[in-house]
Amino acid sequence: MQRWANDDCKGERMSIDVTGFKEGQKAMWTAGDYPEVARRIETVGEYVAERAGAAPGLDMLDVATGSGNVALPAALDGAKVTGLDLTPKLLDVARARSRDAGVEIELVEGDAEDLPFADASFDRVTSCFGVMFAPRHGVAARELIRVTRPGGRIVVTAWTPDGFVGRNFQSVASYMPTPPPELKPPVMWGSEDHVRGLFEGTGAELSFERRTVTFAGESVEGWLAEDERMLGPAVMARAALESQGRYEDLRRDMLALYEDCNEADDGSFRVESEYLVTVAEIPA
Repeated sequence: MQRWANDDCKGERMSIDVTGFKEGQKAMWTAGDYPEVARRIETVGEYVAERAGAAPGLDMLDVATGSGNVALPAALDGAKVTGLDLTPKLLDVARARSRDAGVEIELVEGDAEDLPFADASFDRVTSCFGVMFAPRHGVAARELIRVTRPGGRIVVTAWTPDGFVGRNFQSVASYMPTPPPELKPPVMWGSEDHVRGLFEGTGAELSFERRTVTFAGESVEGWLAEDERMLGPAVMARAALESQGRYEDLRRDMLALYEDCNEADDGSFRVESEYLVTVAEIPA
């Protein structure tokens, strides 16, 4: 395995195969049907575009754009939008959605840790449950800042560690190989203290807001079955664990978690899943 060394936000050195890790991420988000999953969080994308202040005359970059949940409403609001994602399959979906909506969005295959844009290229930079998955949080944060113009704004959303999705991630992770200690969990982007550390010394003025998005289905079992079919991380975990005879244990834990978080009392499924909105104002 390639030994990779690079400094993170605190000068840490990492020894993971970053290229291989990202290829795994690309496979994960290609598995299942993420564009269908993304429909669950379309309202969050609309809110991110709103908090970014998308409007005519603004150049905007949406990092890890996926199927376009932020890029589309921002373009409909008149912004000149570029969407970047690691996964070509998702860009194809975003391209089709933009055609159907009658808006023009520049869509680019690329890496959140190595944005293919010059310094100070955009008035607004956003990421909705996207940049949180970049393995080197400090590198990704610096890239967001680098491509934002003075006086610009960055808006990022991430699942909180203690929210429904954050707990979900932790349950799955407990069955998977232990990652290197340098590799911080994606939901750390949902911790205010962690995000402050990422932007420390940049001069950015940070503000935070905790919000929830509603997940609702016919039943707990039905919601889990949808995740098993559509959600890339769940699809990949099942494929890895079934061959080891361990998947049923994880599935039992997941059902218990879903039951614990379920707020419905009529046999259906309803959860308010918490996420953190970070807004970083870049000094002029």
